[in-house]
Formats: sequence, structure tokens, C-alpha cells
Amino acid sequence: MTDTQNESDHRGLAIDRVGIRGLRHPLQVLDTVPGSIAQSTVATMALAVDLPANLKGTHMSRFVEALNESGTTLDLADPSALPRQLLTLLPANRAHVGWDFPWFIEKPAPATGRPGLVDYQVKLDVDLTGGDVATTTLTLSVPVATLCPCSKAISEYGAHNQRGLVTFAIKALEPVALAELIPLVEQSASCELYSMLKRPDEKIVTERAFDNPVFVEDLVRNIATRANADHRIDWYRIEAENFESIHNHSAWAIIEGPAR
Repeated sequence: MTDTQNESDHRGLAIDRVGIRGLRHPLQVLDTVPGSIAQSTVATMALAVDLPANLKGTHMSRFVEALNESGTTLDLADPSALPRQLLTLLPANRAHVGWDFPWFIEKPAPATGRPGLVDYQVKLDVDLTGGDVATTTLTLSVPVATLCPCSKAISEYGAHNQRGLVTFAIKALEPVALAELIPLVEQSASCELYSMLKRPDEKIVTERAFDNPVFVEDLVRNIATRANADHRIDWYRIEAENFESIHNHSAWAIIEGPAR
């Protein structure tokens, strides 16, 4: 049959990335903590390669073939197998694979110990050039609670508080576990979030937030300070957005750059 993709293209323009995305795939994710048990989830996938200037198109079906051949296990300690497989199946020098999936942690309520699952969104991007070491970017979306220091300082009683969302991306010199990164973010806020809270738990959470007021500026600085203390983290991008409870807008802040 005619292979149109392998025909020549006369425009002389290489393409940086071409492939497929939005494909959902079952996944068994293994965290990097020794003894971790793989967690079942569903990932939304993006797979791409570069395309030389002389070729008309890539072979889209080979992305799905590579994904199916790689199985359903993602080891966060070494996620480079799938992009390497793409480079064996396609005439390319660079490969990109992205996994975007929910990750669940069972958290006991702070007073009663009642269990509840909290979900975090995880995005893993792996870029591979030839036979070189893969570049990996791990991004977490972590919901937190923040209480306004200004509101606490000026009010005779009470202070406004809100839920916030931290997007924390890192490039690391060696694997860093989700089980380490999520608490790093939560400990930088006024209080972490829970799915199960009875009245004694709600009292603790409310008072803990009141005792630890943070601006959105404090939140990103707290996370950056902790990230700087971890020798494994080489680069980060920290974005925090507070969904203000007494304003009709959000407050947000970003710190990005090499760890220092």
C-alpha cells in the first residue's frame, strides 16, 4: 500500500514535535520510595517525536503500538523506556512522552484518625534526545488551606481563609518521591486538606490554620526554601493561587529558576 507519510516534503521545515495526545491509558504507577506498592490509575497521554524536514509525516499508529507494547506500569524511578521505544519505531532524533494522572493518598483525620482519600494531580514529562540521558519534569498540583496574615492582624476576632492550589514542578538530579514532595508543599501552607473531618478534626484544622497564617507570597517562598534544602532538586517552578474568600479574584505568585 502507498506510504504517504514517507514521501518527501519540499518546504524544508523540520517539526519540533508531532504525535498524539488526549489518549487515556490504564496505569500502574510505582513511586520511588523503597517498598512502594503500585497504584492503579488512569493517565491522559501525550506522545511525540521530531520530524525531519525531508519527510511529509510521521506514523501516528506507531505511537499507540509503542504504548501498548510498553505495558501499563510506570516506574517513576526510570520512566525513559517508552520514549526510547518511540525512537526505535520512528525516524526521529527526539522523543517526548507525557503522563497526566490522579494520585491518591489515604490521610487519617488529625484528631479522630478516620481515614479518607485525598487526590493530587501528577504530570510527568520525559524528553529524550538520541541516546542521551532523559530530561524529566515532574509536576504536582497540591490543594492547601491558607489564612490571611493581614486579616488576622487587623481583625478583633477571626481571619479570612481560603483553599489554594499549588502547582509545583521540579527537575531533579535523582528521583524524588511523590510521598516526599506532597508533604513538602502541604507543610508550607497554613494547613493541609483532608477529605474526612469530624468535629474534633475540624477544630484542630481551623486552629492550626489560624496559628500559621501565610500570604500567597509566603507560600511560594516556604516551598522554595524547602526545595533549596533538598540537594536532589536542580530546578523548580512554584505557582500558588489562592481562591480568595472575600474578594472576587484570586491572589497568585510564582517563583521559577535553578535551586539555590
